[in-house]
Amino acid sequence: MPDRVSADFRLRPLEAEDLATLAGWFQNVTDLACFDRSARSPLSLPATEQAWSPSADAVPDTSKCWFAIVTETDALCGIAGLENISMVNRDAIIALFIEQSRRRQGIGIRALALLLDFAFRQIGLNRITSYYRADNTRSEELTTRAGFATEGRMRAAWYAEGRYFDMITVGLLREEWETSRRVLAQALDAGSQASFHGAEITGWAWPPGPADPQAG
Repeated sequence: MPDRVSADFRLRPLEAEDLATLAGWFQNVTDLACFDRSARSPLSLPATEQAWSPSADAVPDTSKCWFAIVTETDALCGIAGLENISMVNRDAIIALFIEQSRRRQGIGIRALALLLDFAFRQIGLNRITSYYRADNTRSEELTTRAGFATEGRMRAAWYAEGRYFDMITVGLLREEWETSRRVLAQALDAGSQASFHGAEITGWAWPPGPADPQAG
């Protein structure tokens, strides 16, 4: 059963053991098609493993970085990641998926903010892009709160449920995040927190504390 009383969440690397839970989430075609533009059918566990597990013989893929969002008891409640990371252009695409029963609990915005800090301050990116289906109001609200600007509308670019939806493109530059970060930090209460391992020492947590070493 979900650990619904937990107020604190941690981001850790996505592991092979997480994929069975992901496969269960990805059985919901309607939900999956709102998250993944290329999804057309439910994903079995083998299909999920093929899509998400890195090859044991391959060189580590530095073009993507995915995290599991877990509770204090290590229950998986979402995933967040960077795709198409380009160290030449210093940009990447960000994506976030929260399990249905965990939505509207403040997990998404905190995980997104922590991942943006990671992208801009840890791996040195200058730009983050995201896409969402035009009827996905939750993604619209989330990216707007984080300071993303709407940059384009691709007409009839997302096919699902027997019809075409427009696709919205949004972007955020590092200097824009520095501004929106301060506003967001003041707006979020400290009753719930997303962090990396060792946040009590390193300060990698959202919302950030008063002694946040990432400030400035």
